[in-house]
Amino acid sequence: MRAPFASPGQRVARAALIAFVALVLGFLLLPILAVIPMSFNPTTFLVFPETGLSLRWYRALIDSPDWSRAFRNSLAIASTVTLIATPLGTLAAIGIVRMRSPARPILVALLGAPMVVPVVVVAIAFYFLFAPLGLTNSFAGMVIAHSVLAAPFVVVVVAASLHGFDISLLRAGSSLGASPFMVLRRVLLPLIAPGVLAGAVFAFMTSFDETVVALFIAGPTQRTLPIQMFEGVREQISPAITAAATLLIIASTLLLGSAELLRRRAERLGAQRPE
Repeated sequence: MRAPFASPGQRVARAALIAFVALVLGFLLLPILAVIPMSFNPTTFLVFPETGLSLRWYRALIDSPDWSRAFRNSLAIASTVTLIATPLGTLAAIGIVRMRSPARPILVALLGAPMVVPVVVVAIAFYFLFAPLGLTNSFAGMVIAHSVLAAPFVVVVVAASLHGFDISLLRAGSSLGASPFMVLRRVLLPLIAPGVLAGAVFAFMTSFDETVVALFIAGPTQRTLPIQMFEGVREQISPAITAAATLLIIASTLLLGSAELLRRRAERLGAQRPE
């Protein structure tokens, strides 16, 4: 069997590619990973390298009412956004995939606009839209704004899981007397469930990590974890911020890893479907 990189030139090119990828990954990841050891700093200053190890700032997070309230607010808003954005994004993806109208590209562009428009522009638009309606400084305003930002991610992931879906299965269910809702619940959703769950994970993380829109919309009682971290950096440099950042890194890694596993499972199910 012929070696994949037989010539010296190919081996040099492969080594250069690996080195370039390693440099890019290091440039992207090292500043993030440096936060983790700093969170175990026992002193009241941010120092690197560490002079010791302590869980002092993790205990400070747990004991602080401000941090605890911010975490509860983020969890409540992100959970509600997930429950709203996931079904809306799923139905939108199903409609787009089945749509045969010339207006489909326009609709796709409109649904994806929150992903490409600068978030500060979106935040200003939400502020001037919500202010006359009394939705600023409210839980409902935060949930609506975050749902608009999260739904496009659900649409993209679910639409990808619908690629190659055998539409004749829906016709078969209808021909056997099942209602459209029953066909959706008993035929379509079980087959695309991994993609829907992956979209839900992306929706949750989109809301949980969002900062800019929250700064414009949130009131004192809706202070989220990213806002607490932002104001903590602006007003006082406390190592407690590194502890909160470390917990967010761990949570993001676990959730994105779960989303990737679900996405791969959805792709495998799509590949196994008969053409």
